[in-house]
Amino acid sequence: MAGQVLRLIVWLCVLCAIFLPLERYFAVRQAQPGERQRWPDLFYYFANSLLPMLVLAVPLALVTQLSRKLIPAAVPETLAALPLAQRLLLALLVGDIGAYWSHRLAHHWPPLWRFHAVHHSAAHVYFLTNTRAHPVDLLFTRLCSLAPLYALGLAGPGLAGSATPVAVILVGSVWGFFIHSNLRLRLGPLEWLLSTPAFHHWHHTRHDHVDRNFAAMLPMLDRVFGTHYLPRAWPAEYGSDTVVPSELAGQLAAPFSPAAPAANIKRTEN
Repeated sequence: MAGQVLRLIVWLCVLCAIFLPLERYFAVRQAQPGERQRWPDLFYYFANSLLPMLVLAVPLALVTQLSRKLIPAAVPETLAALPLAQRLLLALLVGDIGAYWSHRLAHHWPPLWRFHAVHHSAAHVYFLTNTRAHPVDLLFTRLCSLAPLYALGLAGPGLAGSATPVAVILVGSVWGFFIHSNLRLRLGPLEWLLSTPAFHHWHHTRHDHVDRNFAAMLPMLDRVFGTHYLPRAWPAEYGSDTVVPSELAGQLAAPFSPAAPAANIKRTEN
């Protein structure tokens, strides 16, 4: 555990060295007084980086065992025999599909929105907003992203199988920090292929387009399922109309309260 914490500290230093100067000089907008919540964001960074390793091992092992009874053995055997590069690309696609639908469900099913609202409560979107999430929300999304990989044999016991989920999580995490970053950056034609800060910032807008752009990496999923939105402009306001406590303890406890508002954000027709 100490080694994992040390690696997270080093990784945080690298992220700060990259993004803090860029966000200062190429910001979409500067944070207004009271919008920053650095200490809660740092807690979420460490907690949400460590918890999945501790909590998800058993559920994913159960998924693997169950899938062996439900899915013909030829499917995981065929996928496991693919060259490493092809297997990793397929794993990224399958993982992003799982993340897309878990993310979309978190917006439209009130019990899940209670937890996901913590992520959308950020009035200032910057790179650490990526890990600003209630642990229940993070674990649900991560499970939905990884479970299909284990079910299909793209991940599992063995060196190659264990490397696949690590690669998917690593690539997804790096891209997550990028698309949440406060960078006024457009990638031209590449925006058809990969998500960008502009693409994801519209997902964090306070009102009309919060139910758009659910994909973590592949905007084509939003195009296929009718939730894509990417104009040339940038959002003017971020956050959520769902009331989320400003203090960390309240953010962690509020979703479990029966009196918590399940969902009171303005929805758009998809």
